[in-house]
Amino acid sequence: MKLAILGGGGFRVPLVYGALLGDRGAGRVTRVVLYDVDAGRLSAIARVLAEQAAGVGGAPEVTVTTDLDDALRGADFVFSAIRVGGLEGRAADERIALEEGVLGQETVGAGGIAYGLRTVPVAVGIARRMAAVAPDAWVINFTNPAGLVTEAMSHHLGDRVIGICDSPVGLGRRVARALGADPEEAGIDYVGLNHLGWLRGLYVGGRDQLPRLLADSAALGSFEEGRLFGADWLRSLGAIPNEYLHYYYYNREAMAAEREAKQTRGAFLRDQQTGFYEAVARGVGSALEAWERTRAEREATYMAENREAAGAGERAESDLEPGGYERVALALMRAIARDERATLILNVRNRTALSALDADAVVEVPCLVDANGAHPVAVTPLAGHAAGLVCAVKAVEREILAAADSGSREAAVKAFALHPLVDSVGVARRLLTAYAGAHPGLAYLRR
Repeated sequence: MKLAILGGGGFRVPLVYGALLGDRGAGRVTRVVLYDVDAGRLSAIARVLAEQAAGVGGAPEVTVTTDLDDALRGADFVFSAIRVGGLEGRAADERIALEEGVLGQETVGAGGIAYGLRTVPVAVGIARRMAAVAPDAWVINFTNPAGLVTEAMSHHLGDRVIGICDSPVGLGRRVARALGADPEEAGIDYVGLNHLGWLRGLYVGGRDQLPRLLADSAALGSFEEGRLFGADWLRSLGAIPNEYLHYYYYNREAMAAEREAKQTRGAFLRDQQTGFYEAVARGVGSALEAWERTRAEREATYMAENREAAGAGERAESDLEPGGYERVALALMRAIARDERATLILNVRNRTALSALDADAVVEVPCLVDANGAHPVAVTPLAGHAAGLVCAVKAVEREILAAADSGSREAAVKAFALHPLVDSVGVARRLLTAYAGAHPGLAYLRR
């Protein structure tokens, strides 16, 4: 099988290739094509992958290209992990938002809206090329904001585009371990949007073990989300929120920590990865070892400001466990290509799964996956507070899609203004003006 990776020069591509190296089943991926607009980054990541494959029999063949059609043609699966505007764009998103006194995180609030406005048109262009060049391929989307981008692509590819995220599976594993359960055997009741969901139950032997966890303060303090949100708040919710909900539930504290930080997360990653790519280009030492050192630092510092605001301390060793989105991607490809049925938490069109949203809204819920794709499982309705937040954020996503489709500045302003973490129409207008000045990719917003 042929796998095309869009954004093939991206830093996390070796995680996907590492998962492929361990796959020995029938119908496995034998060819990987890396596509990127940056030939230098492609070359660097190709070097890392070559070192990963050294001595591994039957390693998938790797080629690189800067021609999108060449990458797509003949692909069975397309993994989309592009970053429009690069990390320089993310750093600008965060900086501009903070200057206006609002959150700039890349998928949440103003930063997520700016990222979505410049990413959706590019993702739609890719979807259209896929429909023309590789209509039978399946798209696995990890391009952020993942739910929004998946919904935009679904307008052209239908159910053949499926979004993935490592946050729900990571949360499920940490909760299972806190309960002394095998994460591979536990069933998870999780529902929401990408980066806006709640784990509402964890089932072992058919029984929900979450109430036992919520009653145990020591167990709640043993994993990251428990320390991040605090036992009392989790008991009030009766659920374990996705880590990104910290930006909503503790917005003032998160903002204060962001202001006090030496640099934003995007600026840190920009500088860190620039150093990595430059070092590999110089050809000094092992590219794989340089990548592994950089990745370890990246993971250890993930959401550092939020942990500081919550007094949660450093990340525990168990929170740094590898095997997130790349494992989900491999399981998804196996289930479709081999008809190996699996239950995975994915971003798919809602159909009738979540009663608060329409059928075409992309949601993040457990899905049954087989050769015909991913089928969302019906879930119990969200609590009122959660449903309200989900509907509000989905309305923002719909305004982003409308702006990207029509070029309407009015729709873009409305997206900013309606978001729960942007508190002023005036701020919304200033944000759009500043973002349009910083990002050439927003020049299409003219009307």
